[in-house]
Amino acid sequence: MASIRHIQLTFDCAEPERVARFWCEVLGYVVPPPPEGFGSWEEYTRSLPPEQRDAWFACVDPSGAGPRLYFQRVPEGKTAKNRVHLDVRAGAGLVGEERLAVLEAECERLVALGAVHVKTLYADEENESCINMRDIEGNEFCLD
Repeated sequence: MASIRHIQLTFDCAEPERVARFWCEVLGYVVPPPPEGFGSWEEYTRSLPPEQRDAWFACVDPSGAGPRLYFQRVPEGKTAKNRVHLDVRAGAGLVGEERLAVLEAECERLVALGAVHVKTLYADEENESCINMRDIEGNEFCLD
């Protein structure tokens, strides 16, 4: 039997710290402590050569259960649909109007943080409601 491996999700973006802090708010994640020997992330960043400053940032699940999210600066902007996206399970276990109300409330909270509401997909005979969204740099994700 294969052993379970920890994974990290990596995002390409223009402003790693800004996008990381957005996802901390979305998921309840936190910024990890700065590297050993540094009192703050700002102090660590100032210690780097100029070309390496603000090149990456990360956030972690404070419970240790979820994957680390890593954000790396890339020169190009987003140009096409994501091949992989996050499903933020805000309505897990809920159905019908109760589920939709929870998703809509979470959508409203995230829009206030800078997310974009793309489309609400309403429940039908096969699927429960979900909401398609974009983060502050245009990356797709779903509230489900």
